[in-house]
Amino acid sequence: MKVVAFNGSARKGGNTAKLLNTALEELSLQGIDTELVELSGQPVSGCIACYQCFKNKDSRCAVEKDIINDCLAKMIAADGILLGSPTYFADVSAGMKALIERCGMVSRANGDLFKRKAGAGVVAVRRAGAYQVFNSLNAFFLIGQMIVVGSSYWNIGIGREPGEVANDEEGMKTMRDLGRNMAWLLEKIKAE
Repeated sequence: MKVVAFNGSARKGGNTAKLLNTALEELSLQGIDTELVELSGQPVSGCIACYQCFKNKDSRCAVEKDIINDCLAKMIAADGILLGSPTYFADVSAGMKALIERCGMVSRANGDLFKRKAGAGVVAVRRAGAYQVFNSLNAFFLIGQMIVVGSSYWNIGIGREPGEVANDEEGMKTMRDLGRNMAWLLEKIKAE
């Protein structure tokens, strides 16, 4: 089994990556392969509503100029998907929004490619606005008929400067619990 995580932060290796990696470490301890994809420094743009994905039905976005098709292939191959974003003006980052729009559209155009996969959103926040980000991430999973994995609290960690989120004991525990819960769910789905 495999879980792929996408870090939508502009800061490679920052707080969002720390939160995602904490959940991924727990998954690895349970014998699940993991991968972290950093969107930082990668040019990604939002959906242009060309609807070629509905016409082509090839599980790809017709816009080939960025990493979205690589991300789609990783999502299709994975059993679980984590989406992580910092809180930018009370919502997801622009890169994460582009990933959600394009991967979500291609998935729907091809019969819900991520249906019944496990998914969870992870949010880094300095102060406020995290719950809106959490909702935006979870909306991607829910409209795609995915199974949203919960934790011991909302999947949120608090920190501004890179690495500061490690000081949020409850946030870090929440990520460890999220990793364990996703591993448990994946085992149950596999047994079906």
